Amino acid sequence: MEFDGKLIEQVNTNPLYTAIGIRIETAQDGIVTARLEPAPAMCWPFAGQPHGGVLFTLMDTTMAWAAISGQPEFGSCTTIHADIQYTRPARGAFFTCRAEVVSKTTRISFIHSTINDADGAVLAMGQGTYRIMKMPLV
Repeated sequence: MEFDGKLIEQVNTNPLYTAIGIRIETAQDGIVTARLEPAPAMCWPFAGQPHGGVLFTLMDTTMAWAAISGQPEFGSCTTIHADIQYTRPARGAFFTCRAEVVSKTTRISFIHSTINDADGAVLAMGQGTYRIMKMPLV
């Protein structure tokens, strides 16, 4: 399923994404890209370096949208399990995350994702398991 720009924009205006600096860019058929431009308050203990929990939130959010967009009907999901491996410090003005459904059933999606810096270096890799719910997201 592909999400149109209007729905993506509506989702991007939620208070959590706005506070952290997350924007969903594309969401189609189980593949999602998102961007993080971290607010200064999200960079701790070092300026310009988002906290690992912020990166985890970016990854979890992107994987959840992959699970949702990978379904034939619009709905929601919940995280069953997610983990992340950090490969290097995140430094820079923005970061991108790409998530892709690698396997799914009618109720469960298994997803892999990566976070890259502006130069394309991999900062983190992760995977998650998401339960699909037949309820409206917004």
